[in-house]
Amino acid sequence: MERTKMPNDGPGHRLLGTLGALMVTLAAPHGQSMAAAPAVPVEVELVPRSPEQMSAFYEARGFPPAMVARLARECFITVRIRNTGREVVWLDLAQWRFSADDRPLRRYRRDYWKKKWEEMNIPLASQSTFRWTLLPETLDYQPGEVEGGNVILERTSAPISLEANFDTGPDRKGTPIRLHFDQLRCAGEAP
Repeated sequence: MERTKMPNDGPGHRLLGTLGALMVTLAAPHGQSMAAAPAVPVEVELVPRSPEQMSAFYEARGFPPAMVARLARECFITVRIRNTGREVVWLDLAQWRFSADDRPLRRYRRDYWKKKWEEMNIPLASQSTFRWTLLPETLDYQPGEVEGGNVILERTSAPISLEANFDTGPDRKGTPIRLHFDQLRCAGEAP
């Protein structure tokens, strides 16, 4: 049995309502129904952002037009993670798998963008601000901690699936958390 989880904290919820497309599915651990599954000690919210939204955001921060145009071609998903449990939860984006049409979907890592911005001679101030908007590659979430940022994927018109795995415990040897999200979509159309 699956249950649907939707963000319910104001603007993100309204955005989802206007897009009318994002239904995030939280799956039980392998072999268990949701009724038998223990409470998952992490909340993950995923909100697709349109090229217009991201372009306006970066333009307002003085990003060069070439940088804004390059970013507008990709698929942005804003991720918000909250540790609702009593143990440390470890984000490691290397353990996340995005796919569409039964094939892996490219996630652009920080090192890709660093090289791209250097090739384009983007000012360091813009590069620094851009890095600040990304979800960290790795992070330990202490109990009650909330952190978020953007994940940038290659644009696709197909539904996107995500297998998101988290380690737990101070030494990362606790019970792993495995979440499955279906039917994510890139918002809007690339220019």
